[in-house]
This record gives sequence, structure tokens and C-alpha cells, in this order.
Amino acid sequence: MTTRRKTYDAAFREESVRLVLSSDRPVKQIAQEIGVKESTLGNWVHKSRDKQPDAPAQAEDRGPVAWDEHQKALAENARLKAEVEFLGKVSAFFAAKQK
Repeated sequence: MTTRRKTYDAAFREESVRLVLSSDRPVKQIAQEIGVKESTLGNWVHKSRDKQPDAPAQAEDRGPVAWDEHQKALAENARLKAEVEFLGKVSAFFAAKQK
């Protein structure tokens, strides 16, 4: 017993790819909404990107952040953690003093 593969016309494939590329939603979610397997829709998107390499990149396609930006983010994260720790100690001190 064989199963027939579903075939989709070019207009449906193009519109589906356009929907993925123009939205921030994941491929899986869009595939479920339009009734296509996630892998099928993913293949269509990859083929479309191969045909149009000069198209604007999605957020997940962007390269890593610059090293200086990364270092700034790490420094700010450490500073904020220190502030949270300090505020926790201060609030515990004043709570103990209130009793």
C-alpha cells in the first residue's frame, strides 16, 4: 500500500515562504497553520533563500555580536547582579532592624 505525496502549486509555496520571511513566528507554527509539514516548509524557505542570496537576512541569520558589545553586556550584567545582591542584603538588614 503506497501513499501519495501531496503536491502544492508554486503560488502556494511562494506565499507560504513570504509568510515565513515576513513574520517573526517560527516555521513550525506557520506550517501547522497552513497544514504543511514543518520540514517541507523549511525546505521551501531554504530554497527561496538560495535563489535570492541578496535578500535581507532574518534575525537568526545575523552574525554574532561584536566583541566590544559582548564585553559591555557582560559588564552591565555583572553590575546589575551586584546591585541585586546588595539590595537583597540591605532589605534583609532593614527587615531585621524593624523587628
